[in-house]
Amino acid sequence: MAHSLSAKKRIRQSIKRRARNRARKDLLKDQVKAYLGALSSGDFKKAETELRNVTQRLDKVAAKHTIHKNAASRKRSRLTRRLNAAKAAGTTKGAGTPAAKAR
Repeated sequence: MAHSLSAKKRIRQSIKRRARNRARKDLLKDQVKAYLGALSSGDFKKAETELRNVTQRLDKVAAKHTIHKNAASRKRSRLTRRLNAAKAAGTTKGAGTPAAKAR
């Protein structure tokens, strides 16, 4: 246990900071889950809006130094690549149908 006043204050501050950071990360994880759910259901419009929300949240969390800015950038890039890959896979599925060939 800390004895000096400054050490006690540091403990109080770190407890508050930890709670704040955990809350931010939990919100971020919930938004990523919502995005992945929309992506797996094949609803690309909803997935795009969820991706915008996740991107905003990542930027805010990185601005507050809860996660590193490069980690936020990496996550944003990977989530965007997943959406683009899903869209590409969705469009190539429709290209092989006879109705698409008749156009």
